[in-house]
Amino acid sequence: MDYFKRTKISKVLVQDSVSLNSEILVLGWVRTVRVSKNVAFIEINDGSCLGNLQAVIGNPNDFPILDNILTGAAVRVVGELVDSPAKGQKYELVVKQLELVGEADQTFPLQKKRHTFEYLREIAHLRPRTNTFGAVNRVRSAISYAVHKFFQERGFYYLHTPIITASDAEGAGELFRVTTLDLDNLPRKENEIDYDEDFFGSEAFLTVSGQLEAEVGALALGDVYTFAPTFRAENSNTSRHASEFWMIEPEMAFCDNQENMDVAVEFLKYLFKYALEECADDMAFFGKWIDKELHQTLEHVIDSEFERMPYNEAITILDKSKEKFEFPVKWGAELQSEHERYLTEKVLKRPVIVYDYPEQSKAFYMRLNDDGKTVAAMDVLVPKIGEIIGGSQREERYDILMERMKQKGINTELYSWYFDLRKYGSAPHSGFGLGFERTLMYITGMGNIRDVLPFPRVPRWAKF
Repeated sequence: MDYFKRTKISKVLVQDSVSLNSEILVLGWVRTVRVSKNVAFIEINDGSCLGNLQAVIGNPNDFPILDNILTGAAVRVVGELVDSPAKGQKYELVVKQLELVGEADQTFPLQKKRHTFEYLREIAHLRPRTNTFGAVNRVRSAISYAVHKFFQERGFYYLHTPIITASDAEGAGELFRVTTLDLDNLPRKENEIDYDEDFFGSEAFLTVSGQLEAEVGALALGDVYTFAPTFRAENSNTSRHASEFWMIEPEMAFCDNQENMDVAVEFLKYLFKYALEECADDMAFFGKWIDKELHQTLEHVIDSEFERMPYNEAITILDKSKEKFEFPVKWGAELQSEHERYLTEKVLKRPVIVYDYPEQSKAFYMRLNDDGKTVAAMDVLVPKIGEIIGGSQREERYDILMERMKQKGINTELYSWYFDLRKYGSAPHSGFGLGFERTLMYITGMGNIRDVLPFPRVPRWAKF
């Protein structure tokens, strides 16, 4: 099908690497078609870039196939690349050969008009053909590559952690269960479900995090990272929550929490800079149509020195402010997004890392500080959304880890392997998690997580 002979439109419009007056072959989909008596115009997009290449037919009567070419159709076009006299486009293609590869009739949902994002979620199988979602998918791909590039260039090893797990890394209990048991005839033992009869011989779940397994890698390989799907059975329908999402979780041996913060800041700035430099056309689109302050927001984060503030200080500032918060400010409580945004947007006017959170509000694996009241946790907060990264130094001391898990009511027998890491050659280690989709929302300005996931999974929605 001329796969290796075709010229991608991005080479013409973005890279500008195709010689003028050369004959090229283009394969793509019709965005619009206009036919008059003496001339016809077909706008073609092949997904390689935001722009369309205009194909011009000077003698429409010689191409009867035009009658069957409508918006959405797949076409094969051979023509000469020439300067375009039309405003707003540098080149156009003078058609020599035109072939209809795949028809699309007038019921094609993406006719030339604006569609709401809500409607486009209903046709997630077609929405990548729109300008917005084509750009989202290209940026998603580019930033995925940037994630690997960042860590690989710094000597990290990519670790594949399990999707199916018996542990709850967050201790939150919002887990999807994995089972092959007959739900209409559950095996029971002493009036409780007998999971010994299940596929794995025990309870099993979809993972909420690869962190615990990443610690295994870090305490052998030194520096590792995971980049994988995670799942949370949280019945939330907010614009920031999804049931299936991707997490980036580096884990570093012989690294304390301050050094952990250094890596997190460098990583975040790297991703934002990569988007602006390597996805310029798509980012210009988002800056024009989605969020006019987008470039300014990202450049501000890139250029800023991140403030570092203990939780106690943050609470004091919030408590003394005259701001009317929806959620009360009190020591021991998690900071809400309104508190985080107040710190970054009104107090400091730049990103901030809040650290040393109360022990009672944080996960069992976070290292207990010498005061016995706080743990070596840290959250990276940025303007407009608040928390974007969460991390900590991990508890490497066997006895203290055991005591904290018992205090939190966690069955320590399920974590014998995790304790072995503290038993044999334990070492200080740290890591953090960055939600990939929330990062994409920040980079693109898209306001709903459902619109940066190709096929979103949320409560009561698992189509496609």
